[in-house]
Amino acid sequence: MSSNKNHINELANHLFRHESGKMIAVLSRLLGLQNLETAQDIVQDTLLQAISSWSYGKTPDNPEAWLYRVARNKAIDYIRRKKKLHEISPQYAYLLQSEYTLTPTVSNLFLENEIQDSQLRMMFACCHPSIHPDSQIALTLKTLCGLSTTEIAKAFLTNEETISKRIYRAKEKIKADKIELDVPAGNELLIRLEAILKSLYLLFNEGYNSSHPNQLIREELCAEAMRLCQLLLRNPLTAFPRSKALLSLMCFQSSRLHARQDDKGNIILLRQQDRTKWNRELISKGFELLEAAAEPFEISTYHFEAAIAAQHAAAPSFEQTDWKSIYHLYEQLYQLQPNPVVAMNKAIASAYAINKQKALEELHQIKGLEKHHLYYASIGEMYFELTQKEMAKNYFTKALGLTNSQTEQQFLLKKISSC
Repeated sequence: MSSNKNHINELANHLFRHESGKMIAVLSRLLGLQNLETAQDIVQDTLLQAISSWSYGKTPDNPEAWLYRVARNKAIDYIRRKKKLHEISPQYAYLLQSEYTLTPTVSNLFLENEIQDSQLRMMFACCHPSIHPDSQIALTLKTLCGLSTTEIAKAFLTNEETISKRIYRAKEKIKADKIELDVPAGNELLIRLEAILKSLYLLFNEGYNSSHPNQLIREELCAEAMRLCQLLLRNPLTAFPRSKALLSLMCFQSSRLHARQDDKGNIILLRQQDRTKWNRELISKGFELLEAAAEPFEISTYHFEAAIAAQHAAAPSFEQTDWKSIYHLYEQLYQLQPNPVVAMNKAIASAYAINKQKALEELHQIKGLEKHHLYYASIGEMYFELTQKEMAKNYFTKALGLTNSQTEQQFLLKKISSC
C-alpha cells in the first residue's frame, strides 16, 4: 500500500509540473484573468481529487485526460453556480449563459491547439507592462511553470517572502487594470517576450542545477522549459531569433544531463564527463537552431550563451576546447549583461584561456555573490589547482555552508578531504 501511495504522489507531482500550467491557462482564459485564483483553486482541487481517487482505485490509463475532464467539469459547475456572468471573461460570457453552449464552449478550450494558444496568451498576460518586471517573471514561474516560492527565490537570489509579495502585487495589478489574456503586437510584444524568455531561462536553470535538497538535476523542469520555448517558435509572432537562440542553448545544455552524475548520483565535472554519453541528437538540434538564430539585426544574451555552449559541444575533449573563444564570448556577454554570475563564468573561462592566477584575480573582484556557494567553490577549485590546499579548503568549507543540496554537499566534502 505504501509503495502504491508513493507512486500516486510521484505521478501527482509529475502531473502538477506538466499539466497545472496548461489547465490554469485554459481556465483563466475561460473565467477571465481577474479570476486567476479561482482557476488555481479548481486545478488544486482537481489534483487533490486525483490523489484521493487513485489511491483507492486504479490509476486511469490516461491520467492527463482524466485531469482535464475533472477540471472541465469543475469549471462548468463553478459557472453554473456563478450568478454574475459579467465577472467572467467577456469573450465567453454570452456563450456560458445557455446550457446548450456551456459544455461545448468549455470542452473546446481543452483541445490541444486551444491549450497551446491559452498558454501563449497566459505568458504574455503575466508579462503585461503594468506589472513590475520582477513580478512578471515570478508570476510566470509560479502560475505557468509550477515552481514553488522557494525555487523562484533561489532563481532570483532572494528570499521567499520577497517572492510571495511580488506574486501578490502582480495578482492585484491584474485585477485593478483588468488585464486580459491576449497576444500584443509591435514593440509591446518584443518587450513582453523578453520577460517570457527570462522566465523560461530561469525555469530551465532550476531544472539543470536544482535548489531541491535531494535532486541536483530535475529533467522534467528542463523539458517543460523547452516545451514552452517550442510553443514560441511554433507561432510566427514569437519565433524571433532570440527565441531560437534560447532553445539552442537549452538543447546544448540538456545534451549533457546524463553525463553530469554517476550511477550513485555523484557530481561529474565537465572535465571528467564521458562525452560519448552526450546526446548527439540534441547537439545537432542546438547547432541547427543556432544557425537559424543568426538572422540580421538581432543579437541577445542567449546568442552568446548558446555560442559558448556550442564550443563545449563541438570540443572532442576538455583540453581541446577552444577556451580563448569561450573567454572572448564571455567578455562580449558581460558587455551586454554585466552581472556577477556572468563575471564568475568569465573568470572561470580565463583559467583555461589565460592562466589560473588571472582567474583568481577576476573571481576576487566580483561583488554580489557572497551567498552563492558556486562562487566560493570556484575560488576553491582555482586554489586547489594551484596546489594551495589550505586556501582551497577554506573556500570549499564556505561553499559547503551555503548549499542545501546533499549531492553538492557530498562533492564539497570530498574536495575538503582531498585538501
